Amino acid sequence: GRRMPDWITILTRAEMAYSQIRLKILPSVRCLFDKMVQVKVEGLAPHKQVQLRSKLVDDRGVIFKASALYKADETGQVDVYRAPSLGGSYTGVEPMGLFWALAPETPHSKLLKKNVLSPTLVEIEALSGETGEVLASETNERQYMTEGMKRIPVQEGRIRGVLFVPPGYCGFSQPLEAVSYLRRQPEVKGPGIGIIAISHSGGLALSMSSFLSGISATVCINGCNANTVIPLHYKDIVIPPLPPVMKNIKITESGLVDIRDALPDPSLEKNRASLIPIERASCQFLFAVSEDDHNWNSVFFAKQAAATLRNHGKESFKVVTYPKAGHFLEVPHMPYCSSGFHGAVGSDVVFGGEPKAHSEAQLDLWEKVQEFFKSHLDN
Repeated sequence: GRRMPDWITILTRAEMAYSQIRLKILPSVRCLFDKMVQVKVEGLAPHKQVQLRSKLVDDRGVIFKASALYKADETGQVDVYRAPSLGGSYTGVEPMGLFWALAPETPHSKLLKKNVLSPTLVEIEALSGETGEVLASETNERQYMTEGMKRIPVQEGRIRGVLFVPPGYCGFSQPLEAVSYLRRQPEVKGPGIGIIAISHSGGLALSMSSFLSGISATVCINGCNANTVIPLHYKDIVIPPLPPVMKNIKITESGLVDIRDALPDPSLEKNRASLIPIERASCQFLFAVSEDDHNWNSVFFAKQAAATLRNHGKESFKVVTYPKAGHFLEVPHMPYCSSGFHGAVGSDVVFGGEPKAHSEAQLDLWEKVQEFFKSHLDN
C-alpha cells in the first residue's frame, strides 16, 4: 500500500504518451520510386511542435538528410499533405518535401543508385520540438522493379548493357547493334524503338535518331544539338566535338566552376561540322530543357534543334521548358543536385536550379515522357 514516488508516476505517464505516438507512411511503407506517399504523425499533444527528419544512404555510402518543423492540429495529428512546414529544409505545404529536399552531407554529391534490385530506403523520424527526443520512426522502401519484371544482363557481340522486361529500358554502348538486338526481342512490340537520354548522352540519342533506322520516339533532356567532348564515329562519318570557349568559363562566389556559356553557337560556320544532322531523323522528338541549366545553355540548343527540323519541313517535335530547374532532370521525388564533379571539366561545377521548382519539373516531365512514348510507340 505504499505510495509510488511522484517522479516515477510522471515518467510512466510520459512513456505511455510516447507509446501512443505513431508515424505512418500511407498507403504503404513499400512503393515504386515514382509514387507519392503520405506521411502522418498521430497521438501528439494538441498543437505540439514536432520535427520530421528524413535520411537515406545511397549506393556510394553518401548520407542525404532533410528536416521540417510542423505543429500538430487540435486532434494531435500532423499530416504533411495538409500541414505547412514552419521551417527547416523547406516551408509551406509540400507533401513530398522530405524526399526532394534531401541534401547530401558530403558537398557536391549526386544521389547514386547502381543496384535497382534493392529499394532506396528513406528513414523518417518524428522528434519532439522541445527536447529533440525521437517519438516515432518508419522507413519508406522505394522500389525500382515492378512485380514480375525481369532484369537481364546483355553481352552479345559488342553490346554491353541491361534489358528490363517489361517495360523495356536499356543502356547500350553500341547503338546500331543495340537497336537491332531490341527489335529481335519477342517482348518488344515494335515496330519502332524509343530512346531517352540526358546531358551528353542526349547528343548520342540525337545521333542515333539521325543515322539509325527503327527509332520512333526520342526524348532528349538538357542535351546539345551538336556533338561534344569527343569525336563521334558512324561508318565513314566523323563528327568532331564542339570546341569550348575557355574565356566564357566563370567561377561562382562559392568557388564552383560555371560552364553554362562555355560552348559556342554550333550554327556558326566554323562550328557547323559539329552539328548533329537531326534533319535526317524520321522519329518524333521531345526536347525537355531547364531554363536555369548551368551545365550548358540547353534552352538555346533545343530551340536551335527545333528550328533545324522546322526549316526542313518537319513539325515532329515538342519543346518543354522548365523555369528555375537545373541540369539533372531525373525521375520524381529524387534529391535535387545543385553541384557535382564534372568528368570532362575535372572539377566541381554548378548545375543550377532551385530545389522546389526542380522537383516540380521532374514530376511534370515524368508524366510527359510516359505520355510521349505511349503516343508514339503504342501504334
